[in-house]
This record gives sequence, C-alpha cells and structure tokens, in this order.
Amino acid sequence: MATRTPLRSTALALACTLACLIATAHAAETPKTIASGELKVGMEITYPPFEYYEGDQVKGFDPEVSAALAKRLGLEASFSDITFPNLILGLDAGRFDTIISGMYILPERLEKADAIPYAKTGAAIMVRSDAEKKPATPEELCGMTVGLQQGTSWIPALQKVSDGYCKEQGAGAITINQYPTTSETSQALLSGHIQAHLEIDAASLLIVEKSRGRIAISSKGSIYPQVLGIYVKKGNAQLLDALKAALDDFKASGEYAELLKKYNLEEA
Repeated sequence: MATRTPLRSTALALACTLACLIATAHAAETPKTIASGELKVGMEITYPPFEYYEGDQVKGFDPEVSAALAKRLGLEASFSDITFPNLILGLDAGRFDTIISGMYILPERLEKADAIPYAKTGAAIMVRSDAEKKPATPEELCGMTVGLQQGTSWIPALQKVSDGYCKEQGAGAITINQYPTTSETSQALLSGHIQAHLEIDAASLLIVEKSRGRIAISSKGSIYPQVLGIYVKKGNAQLLDALKAALDDFKASGEYAELLKKYNLEEA
C-alpha cells in the first residue's frame, strides 16, 4: 500500500534541496585566490582613516570594504602591509590578490593592472596653524616647499604647476619633498622642514584632528578630485568580475552608502 508523505516532510525536503542548490551556486561564484578561502588584500596600513593599526587589528575604510566584499565571495579577508609605491609591483608578483588602499585610478597604473571604481575623493592643502602663508589652491604654492607621500599622483601635478604657472608668473618654483609615509610628512610640516602638506581629504581631516590645533586645512575645496580603484592583476578576469558583482551587491544593500558617509567619501 502506498504511503503519503506528510506535507511538513515534503516542505523540509524542498527547503534542503533549495539550500543545497544555493550553496552550490554560491561556491561556483567563489573566485580562485592565492590562498584557499582567503582574499589577500594589499594595502599600506599607515594611512588613516583608510587603513591603520589599532593594537594588532587592521581598521579603517578599506579593511571594512575588503571584509564586506570577501564575505560576499565566500572568503575571509587578510591583509598584506606594503609600502604604497610597491603595491602595484606586489600585485604583479602575486603577493596578494587585490589592492584596496585608497589608490587613484590613473592611466599609468591601468597599464599594469585592472581597476574597479569604488569611491571618489580629492586632496587638501594643510599648513601649520601659525603659518603666515595659507595657500588655498595649487597655484598659491609657488615658492613654497611642499611635502607629499612617495608615489602619489599629485607629485607630477604640482611639478606641472611649478614648471608652468609659477615660472610664467615669476613666483618661484614649488620645491617638492617626498616622504615614505603620510605621518612622516605631517611630522616634517610640524618641524618646519616643509611649509605645506598635500593629502587626501579624508586623511587630512584626521591629521588635523590628531594635531590638536597645530595643523589646519588652508584649501577651500577638494583639489585634484579623482576616483579610487580596487586593483586586480591584469588577466585575472574571474576575480575582477567577482569583485565587481560583490561591490554591486554591497551598494544595493545600502550598507555601502552608510560606510562612505562614515568616512566622508563619495560613491564612484
């Protein structure tokens, strides 16, 4: 005699089958990475509020973005602390899967890696609060010594202003001093080795806050606004597409808009 399957058992069986199908589909979307189960992210972890150490924990905007994207890929985010000028080299050498480190999307970088736009920001000019000269624009930096972190895109931009506008106006060249980290640049400003410090808006706000009134932002708005990119090694289409899909999902959730607001950034 045939037996009837109880409705509850049938529903449970269907739910289990559906869960298995979803899990299988999700696993199929998980991209191949350097280390199984991990998304290794290259960043310079001395750049608050983008990335910094709090004890032995990595904190900031980029680690939060990394963790959210990795979770959506069925992976765990891990971080490789690399000096900013060597990040693209490290990516190409296979030291990590991606770069998420407040890095602008620039033509010369796109020659070596692919990028996904994920946020927008600009730069600010900082000076000592007691400085007599408080430049509001790059053109007002003529005749001054300006400090920047090594590898930033503003170095050639300021050199162009110096070689062009400053020379034409007879206002004196911009002397550009480069430092390994942004914290060393800030110290150079406080000690009087440089007269101005150019840095990303969000980082500048934190530098001013931590200076306890000794440093001020003299520019009136964002300078050289550009788009930040998540970088992936050229040819790694699987990871590139997976990260794009994960970022789209992150945006659709509404969580990303809250994160951008928290760090004073705009969506790209």
